[in-house]
Formats: sequence, structure tokens, C-alpha cells
Amino acid sequence: MSKLPSENSGPALNPAVSAARPFTFSGKVGLFMPSAASAHDLAVLFVSPWGLEELCVHKFWRVLADALSASGVASLRFDYSGTGDALDTADGAAAGLALWENDIVEAAGQLRTLSGCKTIAVVSQGLGSMLALRVLERLDDVAGIACLAPVTSGRAYLRELQIWSRMVDEGLGIPEKDRIRDQVSIAGLRMPEAIAADIRKVAISGAAVGSAFVALRPDRSGDRELAEALRRDGADVLEINYAGYDAFISNPLISVMPESIGERLVSWVSGLRDPQPANENRVSSMAGVPSELRGPDFRELPVTFGDNGRLYGVLCQPLGERKGATTIILGTAYDRHAGWGRSGVEMARRLAGEGIASLRFDAANVGDSPPVPNGPEQILYNPSQIDDVAAALDFLETSELLPAAICGRCSGSYLGFRSVVADPRLKGAVIANPYAFQWDPALDVDVVIHSAPRQLHEYRTRMLKLETFHRLLRGEIDVVGAATNMVRALLRRLKRFLLPVLNRFSGSGSLHSQIVGEFQALQDRDAAIRLIYSEDDVGLVHLAEHFGEGGRGLSRYPNVRMTILPDADHNLTPVAAREAYLRAVQDMAALKN
Repeated sequence: MSKLPSENSGPALNPAVSAARPFTFSGKVGLFMPSAASAHDLAVLFVSPWGLEELCVHKFWRVLADALSASGVASLRFDYSGTGDALDTADGAAAGLALWENDIVEAAGQLRTLSGCKTIAVVSQGLGSMLALRVLERLDDVAGIACLAPVTSGRAYLRELQIWSRMVDEGLGIPEKDRIRDQVSIAGLRMPEAIAADIRKVAISGAAVGSAFVALRPDRSGDRELAEALRRDGADVLEINYAGYDAFISNPLISVMPESIGERLVSWVSGLRDPQPANENRVSSMAGVPSELRGPDFRELPVTFGDNGRLYGVLCQPLGERKGATTIILGTAYDRHAGWGRSGVEMARRLAGEGIASLRFDAANVGDSPPVPNGPEQILYNPSQIDDVAAALDFLETSELLPAAICGRCSGSYLGFRSVVADPRLKGAVIANPYAFQWDPALDVDVVIHSAPRQLHEYRTRMLKLETFHRLLRGEIDVVGAATNMVRALLRRLKRFLLPVLNRFSGSGSLHSQIVGEFQALQDRDAAIRLIYSEDDVGLVHLAEHFGEGGRGLSRYPNVRMTILPDADHNLTPVAAREAYLRAVQDMAALKN
């Protein structure tokens, strides 16, 4: 048995300056990262997990691709049909698991064409490992496969996914009536029934390959059994414990990237390299020239923009006449631009159906956009993100797609508000569940996002639940943290009543005065603002601090309208909440035609 040492033994995961090169193939979007050093005859194909796990892993793939590029290895990552930025499945396409398996085989062919490499290695996680192992013999010339937290039993995977989905719904506070129960799903993402049915029948017992890297979870016997099966089939297997797995895949907002795993993985791939250089004569002349994807009433083009093409996104336009303002669709926290529950993709394509163009993109150090050199590690609520929006507006201006409006949720809504204040090219904004309008520099962003307090009455409601009481007895609730947040809620409530009085004194309420002044400036500029809050969202507390209970002080601004959505979570997961958000964005684009 071969094992890597416990200490970090691989190269540092240094980011690239430019985003990967987007291209399209058979209704799918791929991102090709060429070698930035002397290229060897080896390229890496990333095969992704599905659902919430994919949302958490997505940025990790980009970080690994950047590191591999620096070491002389090109790579390709892509979305399965019907996921991410890919087109939805067309009638007549392969049904069941064969659809995604064929995607993998085709992507491998694209990688060879783009890189000029004959030999490839596969890096996979979760469900992606199961799929990659099933098609390995169809890929030809595979030097090795990396399986991170591999799915080996389809039936067990779907059972775990169901439990995980319930935990996510409960954590978000989604009402029972709005939860998806008729289909395999998680975080608003639905798995096609035919694919789920095929997965249920699969059990992986190994595959023939020369080298394998298995990041296993000690509490999952199937991970170790896979490593042993690969060894029996003749592979030289390297095993490591997948340290930090749970913290990595639980929530993209607070996901902790397993850098030590990444460093070891890059080192392992480097050991597979053939001394022969890549054959540049085999590199396609069309590399890096994407063509449009076309749907029933939209056309989409993956693009890079900004200095050195540092930002990646997708421009979606109607097939017919363009109407209204182009909408910039901002992501939330560290979610990729496709959006929570693929909401960004759905919104863009439905807007196109109404004649409205849009641009959805990843801000720097989010998803597929690398960080700005020497920029902050924590980019949420950081002023640097306003530069990313300015770059998006520059791109739209160059493309003759102004005027523009902007929309976002949570941290994306904060960025949307700060951007419409900063840039007069934005004629309006739809702001959904903003935590604040201006970040208080005294607050630590990491502390807030890990323990953002709920509304006070929500604590009372949860304390009355029998399940909460049982969790308390089992020690599953951080009592100190919960108590601290309840005190914060009480203090905020007190502050709401005292703030109008405090602001009368010189030197008090400078943050409040700035926010009120910005709302006045937006009114003077005739910039339309649509505020959307989920019922009981914590952002309502901050709204009340500046504009009174229920935002009654907003009545002095005729350019501002506010809507409260009942039975909606912070992420706007239920269909009714998404529809309300979409209608507000449609109305904004039409208003600013």
C-alpha cells in the first residue's frame, strides 16, 4: 500500500491571472485551462459531483486547474447536460445515466483536441467518481484517476442525498409545503428521474487503471474498499484521508477549501507526466473561440472580460428583438454564477424570453474567476467587488448593451446596492434580502457569516419545537452561540427605538446618515430601487434601524418600492419566491428601457 505523508508535500496552489478559456460543445460549456509552462503529454479532465456538493467543489476545481497550469499540465472542466450553464436536455438525447457518461467521453475528446495531449488523467469527486470509473475504458490512454470521496453505491448515495436535502431545507427554514418531495433534489436542484433510477442500480467494484489517488473518508467503508479493489485490478494506489471533507461540502458560503488535499493531488498528477512534450500540431485552431448556445428563445455566449480576461461569465440575449435594460445578475456569496438551485441560469433564459438581455458572472475569487493579485482573501462585502461590476459595465458598454440594471440576493444584493450608488450607468437595482446597505467596518465579515443572528421571534419559535429541545439535550446546539445571538437580537431591537434619538446628536449615526444620503442621491438620479425581503429575514432588522419598522421611512423616496415575501427562505428557494423575484427584475428592465 502506498500512502502520501501527512504533511503538505505538493506545490502551493497559486492562482492564475486570467480566467480559463470558455468554449462550447454539444450544448455544453467547457472551460479549458492551457499549460502556462512547458507542456507535457498529459492533460487533466475534471469530472464533477452533483448538486450542493458541486456548488462547493466548483471553485476548488478552478484553483486546482490554475495550479496544474503552472506546473505544465492543461485541464478541462465542464457542466453535464442539463446542469450549470449547459442547455437543458433535448428531446431524443440519451436517457438516464448514459447522458452524463457520454458527456464525460466527449469532454475527454475535446481536451485532447484543445491541449494536443494524447494521455489524460481524471480528477473526480463524489458522483463524478462513480461516473468516471464506469466510462474509464472508453476514455483511452488514461494515466491515472483521482477519486475524492467517491460514490461506490448508488442506492446508499441517494439515501444520503435525501437526508442531506432535508437538513438543508430545515436549516433554511423552508416550509414543508414548499419542499421538493416528488423527486431526488437538494438546494432547489432536481435530478432527472431517469438518471436517479439508473444511479440506484449502480455499485462500483473497481476499474483497470495504472495509477489511482483515493481521498477517503474514514467513516465510509466504501471508500477504502474502492482503493483495495483498484489495487487488486493492478493500480498503484495512493490513499490519503480526506481531512476537512464535511467542512468543505456543507455550505458554499462557509466552505473551507482542503488546500492540503489539493497540493498533494497536484503533486500526484505531476508524477504522472510523460517526459514527451504535448504535440502542438494536434492543438485545434478553434481553441478558445466559443460559439453560441441556442435555446428556444435565447442565445448564450460564455465570455471573459476585465483586465487580462480575469472575470468569467455568460452573456444571454433574446433570439428576437432586444427590449429593456440589460440586467447584470450578481451571484450570492461564493455560489457560482449559475446560482443557488440554478436560479441564475433560469432567470437569464426567462428574461431572454421577454426580450431582455443579461450578463451573469463570477466576481473575483468566486467560482471560475481568479482573485485579483494581492487582493483580499475574503471578498464578501469588500469594496473591491465594485470594480468587478464596473468591469462588467465596461463590457456591456463596449458591446453596446447599455442601459443596464442590476439584481442580486444577500451579499449580491449588497454589492448591487453599492454598485448602483457608485456607477450612474446603472439605472436601477432589484435588491433581495440585503443584510445591510453599508458594511460597518467594526464588524468582522467571517464572524458575521458564520453566526448571523436570526430575528428574535424566530428564536422563540424554534425553542418551542420539540425537535430543537431534543437537539439541545443531545448537545447538538451551540448554546453559547445561540444565547449570544439572542442578546444581539435584543440589542438590535433596542437600537431601532433609540437610533432616531441618537441621530439628533452631533457625531452620532454617521453610518445611518450616509445610507440615508445615498437613498436621497439615488432618488435625485431617478435610479429605481426595488427591495425584496423574505418574511422574517434578518435584513429587515437592519432596514428598521435606518427606516423604521417595516421600512416605513422609505415612503419619502418615490423611486423605492418594497415587497415582503411570505414563506420564503433567505435564498428564495421556493418556486413562488423565485417567481416574485423574477417579476421584479422583469419590471425593472422594462422600466429602464
